[in-house]
Amino acid sequence: MKKIDNIQKILNVNFKNESLLKRAITHKSYNSKTNYEKLEFLGDRVLGLVISKKLLEIYPDEKEGILDKKFASLVNRNKCYEVGKNLNLKNFILVANNKKSSDLIQKKIISDCIEAIIGAIYLDQGLNVVEKFILKEWDKLILLSKNTEIDAKTKLQEFSLKKYKLLPDYKLISNTGPRHSPSFTVAVKLKGSKFVHGEGSSKKNAEQNAAEKFLNSYAKNELAR
Repeated sequence: MKKIDNIQKILNVNFKNESLLKRAITHKSYNSKTNYEKLEFLGDRVLGLVISKKLLEIYPDEKEGILDKKFASLVNRNKCYEVGKNLNLKNFILVANNKKSSDLIQKKIISDCIEAIIGAIYLDQGLNVVEKFILKEWDKLILLSKNTEIDAKTKLQEFSLKKYKLLPDYKLISNTGPRHSPSFTVAVKLKGSKFVHGEGSSKKNAEQNAAEKFLNSYAKNELAR
């Protein structure tokens, strides 16, 4: 099958069992029984294992919370889609032969398909080969993960749990302004502290602002220890 030969060249992997690769690029609309869904399930776990291991290798002294942020930034639908798009998977995915075929090959399908291919490589070639494949395709994304920082709200939560074994206490103070341009004020405090207020265009943004102000005032000296 020419399509299978071509995709193997692009992946730089020669399958012993080519039916695994065919299943990995088959959407359920094309074949409701033999498709990529179970391989996707497996590939998602394999991808997580390989990326987790790599992050521990390159950030041995990093805190778990920051590692978790970096992991989430690398193992998600958007990043899988980027990898699948770079490999031109859209040209190989088998979908139902109808006028909606091109519409079916959307972001989610391409993302699912790359995970299925990872699952297929693992079953056919083993962990060493699939690890090399993942690290090659995710190389630039992993380099960019160096810029992933932990946000103020998460940082304050970690500080509060470590020091008091309690979560920060957030309180919505006000929600003003027109619907198209709202303004939120939120206050936050920890055990034994006063409330610190933050503002933002959404409740989430106001919480981040309040957490950042709190860290800059009350917790700054403690965090430096």
